Amino acid sequence: MLQRLESVVERYDRLTQLLCDPNVMNDPTKLRQFSKEQSDLEDTVQTYRQYKEVTIQLQDAKEMLEEKLDDEMREMVKMEIGELEEQKDDLEERIRILLLPKDPNDDKNVIIEIRGAAGGDEAALFAADLYRMYVRYAEKHRLKVEILEANPTGIGGYKEIIFSVNGQGAYSRLKFESGAHRVQRIPSTESGGRIHTSTSTVAVLPEAEEVDVQINENDVRVDLFCSSGAGGQSVNTTKSAVRLTHVPTGIVVSCQDEKSQHKNKDKAMRVLRARLLDKMQSEATAEYAETRKSAVGTGDRSERIRTYNFPQSRVTDHRIGLTLHKLDQVLNGELDEIIDALILHEQTELLRNAEGA
Repeated sequence: MLQRLESVVERYDRLTQLLCDPNVMNDPTKLRQFSKEQSDLEDTVQTYRQYKEVTIQLQDAKEMLEEKLDDEMREMVKMEIGELEEQKDDLEERIRILLLPKDPNDDKNVIIEIRGAAGGDEAALFAADLYRMYVRYAEKHRLKVEILEANPTGIGGYKEIIFSVNGQGAYSRLKFESGAHRVQRIPSTESGGRIHTSTSTVAVLPEAEEVDVQINENDVRVDLFCSSGAGGQSVNTTKSAVRLTHVPTGIVVSCQDEKSQHKNKDKAMRVLRARLLDKMQSEATAEYAETRKSAVGTGDRSERIRTYNFPQSRVTDHRIGLTLHKLDQVLNGELDEIIDALILHEQTELLRNAEGA
């Protein structure tokens, strides 16, 4: 581990030199690339330097203990040794976590797809609740939300809503939300006061750049049609809605949220790229997917991951057995306690797998 850390420090110092090189400073691509790489290494390098400093202090304290000291001074040195050993252990644990393989998608923006599943109108209403929950979470973390496609119902729900969340760490935090979300509550349409159970599915996809996924234009069939639903004079009169079909995979994406055909096509292409990247990575990274499965589940949208129980104001994440009695706060976007617990659980599993390898 120490040898690997020394290599990281060497690379970090080399990047510092490169970022001062006039040739790099005048090349925006290289400057951005090297700056990001150094930023990614920053935490590891600083933690390792702190670890080395604590190790030296600990060695000095132990050597001092071998000298002739009065009882009071000896006791003080022993206390310092205890504190330094605790700091060293904490730093070693943090370094192990920092050296874990990083999900290559963690820095990407995300595209989230929410669909009402079992439960009809109530499932659609819950899909709207989940959308608002993620919007509020994004607002708290200064992330930007943009609706890409929406299929609303007449009573305030969504049969389907697709939106992007842009900003640093978006995927690293929201990737755990993929799966089936279950709600237990009395629907507003229920006159008998009975509790119903409904579900909505969530898919979180890393947004793909053009360099991530190359799409041959000849592989994409473009169909234009009139928008439907609320939207003004352009509805049902102008063919602004766009449907893209990726022929080799059969993936179909529609977008009619904008009045401009060009904007709808751009949005649909963003979703198509994300779905293609998700498909490629799912097929190509079976070993990593198995690791994720053992940690926090597959993320498959058919897998029930969380239950929101209104009568008991309870939220339960079934993957890690976490239950919180703060439903209102969670639906208001306060997801950090759940997400932090999922991240910790995944790190623990990855450490266990690394140590057992």
